[in-house]
Amino acid sequence: MEQFVIKGGNAVCGEVEISGAKNAALAILAAAIMTDETVTVENLPDVRDINIMLDALSDIGAVVERVDRHTAHINGSTIGQLSVDYEYIKKIRASYYLLGALLGKYRSAEVALPGGCVIGSRPIDLHVKGFKALGADVDISYGLISVKADRLTGSHIYMDKVSVGATINVMMAAALAEGKTVIENAAKEPHVVDVANFLNSMGANIRGAGTDVIRIVGVEKLHKTDYSVIPDQIEAGTFMCAVAATRGDVLVKNVIPKHLEATSAKLVEAGCRIQEFDDAVRVICDGPLVHTQITTLPYPGYPTDMQPQMTAVLGMAEGTSTVTESIFENRFKYVDELARMGADIQVESNIAIIRGVRGYTGARVCAPDLRAGAALVIAGLAADGITIVDDIHYIQRGYENFEGKLRQLGAQIERTCCEKEIQKFMLQVS
Repeated sequence: MEQFVIKGGNAVCGEVEISGAKNAALAILAAAIMTDETVTVENLPDVRDINIMLDALSDIGAVVERVDRHTAHINGSTIGQLSVDYEYIKKIRASYYLLGALLGKYRSAEVALPGGCVIGSRPIDLHVKGFKALGADVDISYGLISVKADRLTGSHIYMDKVSVGATINVMMAAALAEGKTVIENAAKEPHVVDVANFLNSMGANIRGAGTDVIRIVGVEKLHKTDYSVIPDQIEAGTFMCAVAATRGDVLVKNVIPKHLEATSAKLVEAGCRIQEFDDAVRVICDGPLVHTQITTLPYPGYPTDMQPQMTAVLGMAEGTSTVTESIFENRFKYVDELARMGADIQVESNIAIIRGVRGYTGARVCAPDLRAGAALVIAGLAADGITIVDDIHYIQRGYENFEGKLRQLGAQIERTCCEKEIQKFMLQVS
């Protein structure tokens, strides 16, 4: 089992290039099989979830050609099976996007119930509701969800809760349905817009993505396209928090600053200075961190995927901060690990009350999920002494070359696979 070993105390400084957005890329890869022509997807992040999705597409018969680490050609004309029970697909939440893609194209799909990080209940009832509204029969049994339809017809669908996954899934299926579909209370996240733009580049007729009402006019078929995935706002936000925690100065490149507004605003409240450029932001933290209050909300509110990283920062801020988690009910599991590093955080229901401490101290901690793992790395970068973060396979699901990018910024961090390598790193930095 691999781990990150970190010697804290170095301010991160320099420039970092942000990879493509994992959450957008996963849905776009699923949608790429909705045409029989070859689709080229660029700016793919080279992370575990993406590689699993590409393997799953190959497993059902699609032709997948990796041009390089960040580009793939995909041709869905050779798909031979509509049941996706690929052994690894259960490990990623986005496996359910294959339901909408296959249902739209073939009017039938069967996918293993998805997995991913255990951060709380993420039911698929809204996906089911949307598919049924389009005319599909849905059956969930034996760990599989199957959807079938003789024909798909447009419908008016109201989402009871804002759901990124359900919005994207229904949007994909509706793109090839007969007639008009209206999705109300749709998710507005940047990756919803990116998937809509991708489908439109293939010939779909989708309007209103990025607002709470999306209108789709079904088309008969989709065609080939070349498309580049948007930058990852969560990876960018994670590096921005690393700057704040270590009192650094970093130019975060290849970003869309508008997508980072909620994160930027809270970092400014906490004492950072941020300069925005066309496709970059510079984060400078050269003074004390101060307390603030955060509540996670659907976009354009503060993203739940940035909650653990910001909590790690606020743990070293003067005064008492509060972080209210309104999206997932089980997203504070990492707090006990931060406490091992000296954090003073009390969780009451869905609110973390954070009393700032002067600094963290190195400890051996365990990453309970993807974003919490990144938060523990941030704490380790700021801590006095050596921090070891176990179970980094979670982190590798969503961050490309995380330790390499941090090293370029001056951090002392290594990925190791045994106690002998840990001891070697400790000798090198002592």
